[in-house]
Amino acid sequence: MSGQEAHAPVLVAEVMDLLSPSRGDLTVETMVGAGGHSAEFLRRTAPDGRLVGIDRDPAILEVARRALEPFKNRVSLREGCSDALRDILAESGEGAPQIVFMDLGVSSLQLDDAARGFSFRADGPLDMRMSAGGATAADLLARLSAEELEGIFRDYGDEPFARRIARAIVDRRKTTRLRTTKDLADLVAGLVPGRLRGRRFVHPATRVFQALRIAVNDERGMLERTLPAAWDALAPGGRLGVISFHSGEDRVVKNFVRDLHKARVADVLAKKPIRPGPAEAAGNPRSRSALLRGALKRHAPAEPRRNRYRKDEGDLT
Repeated sequence: MSGQEAHAPVLVAEVMDLLSPSRGDLTVETMVGAGGHSAEFLRRTAPDGRLVGIDRDPAILEVARRALEPFKNRVSLREGCSDALRDILAESGEGAPQIVFMDLGVSSLQLDDAARGFSFRADGPLDMRMSAGGATAADLLARLSAEELEGIFRDYGDEPFARRIARAIVDRRKTTRLRTTKDLADLVAGLVPGRLRGRRFVHPATRVFQALRIAVNDERGMLERTLPAAWDALAPGGRLGVISFHSGEDRVVKNFVRDLHKARVADVLAKKPIRPGPAEAAGNPRSRSALLRGALKRHAPAEPRRNRYRKDEGDLT
């Protein structure tokens, strides 16, 4: 996998401050990526803290395996989907973790590998799958209706020209199938009104590529299934942290944490999402959309408040 030197984990210091890893903690990291956060968790839980890392991409898991080699038998890396967290923990013989951490989205290493088709920066096949099997991005573009494509671009990408782009894709495939990242990027770029192109700080196809990747890998559904599995697995007093990169993902996390708080089983660790500071955002442009939230699992549900008119201090924004 190319581009390894370009990878940088986001919000590392903020994650450690929020989740407070300490000696002997068991950490579970889903979507472990290249292991940047994992290495810091292992350093802070030394000498006997352990980490179970999960990722469904076997190529990126090998990168993590090499990066975490210095920690040897304190690490267990497993190929699989994050919603299988409880089964993976049972198979590994581990107990309830003190920390579950989820870094959503796609690794820089995946984005930089043209053969994976995640990015328009280099021409490659329209694949976008994080693991083998299932439909590729090209498959979805070839078979979904204009209405279905519009929904994907709007819901997963916040794309303002979702309808125009979806209809253009359907018209285009009547004569030529979109097969490469350049095919799609050029088509989308040509549909953005000229008066807006100079105002955009990102490539016009960025939102469309993001939305397709989320759809191909069922990332929204995976998140919705993983959050309750992670919470159930977490030890009392344990901490859940999630970094998201899209408003829709952040909304799912925010609502999940809010519901836990309202049920009196969790304390909110950050009432507002934690964002990268100016230095990190400037040095790592891919971090700019990162949003970190967290919750602490109470040892026992709190007694309900008697004053029903008191404002809930856990309201999230």
